[in-house]
Amino acid sequence: MGERTRRWAWVAVFVVGLILYLAVLRTLVSTKNPNFVPALILLGATLVPLTFLTFAQARTGRWQVPASVLVTSAFFGGVIGTVVAGTLEYDTLRGLGTLPMLFVALIEESAKLIIPVVLLFTVVAQHRRRVPSDGLIIGVAAGMGFAALETMGYAFTALLSSQGNIGAVEQTLFIRGLTAPAGHTAWTGLTAGALWALLASPSVGRLFGFIGTFLGVVVLHTLWDTFSGSLVFVVLAIISIGWLFWELRRYRTFSDQRIGQLRPH
Repeated sequence: MGERTRRWAWVAVFVVGLILYLAVLRTLVSTKNPNFVPALILLGATLVPLTFLTFAQARTGRWQVPASVLVTSAFFGGVIGTVVAGTLEYDTLRGLGTLPMLFVALIEESAKLIIPVVLLFTVVAQHRRRVPSDGLIIGVAAGMGFAALETMGYAFTALLSSQGNIGAVEQTLFIRGLTAPAGHTAWTGLTAGALWALLASPSVGRLFGFIGTFLGVVVLHTLWDTFSGSLVFVVLAIISIGWLFWELRRYRTFSDQRIGQLRPH
């Protein structure tokens, strides 16, 4: 795939996904057949995160993470991340009686790293290419899976609580889908990228860099869950996405140098 095609593939993903979503929505409204609700929720929850993943992947440098690794990260990262986070949050809530937003952020950000860490020491290790941009995009995929499943859960809850009001489902899908890139998707990408950077070139500075990144992401997550209001979300979104692409730009230089060293002379 040419560089130009790669850089604009996200447009095709978004347009095709939007057409499918609107087609399902129109059919659901016309036929009033509830069998189309799962497809509507699935498409609505994954459209924007998948578009963002495609956009970010095209900007990771010369070597791309295999699609199979990204699919694995998105699927298992989403399922295992939500299961582990949900279980720990339930156990903590039952033990403490209350669950501060800081604990929620800490649990979820840790749970989302499980699959990226497993991939780091298994599949990715076979390629001998532990470059930060690879970790970042794998983290973005895991965060995408987590965000999509969480959005699907909220949409299903909205459907039940509104007694089948599709408008409530659409609103939930729109709000959570639109904010997904600035939330779980960006945060997991940042922490996974910092972890890859640490293991690619171990040093005390990179260790503190990973710790600082993880803590920074937890703070952003906590603020996101604690405060409400459009202005707060916009500011946090700008910080999260801006930080992600700043790191991606910085990692690309490291990645190109690293890949050049790995090529046979």
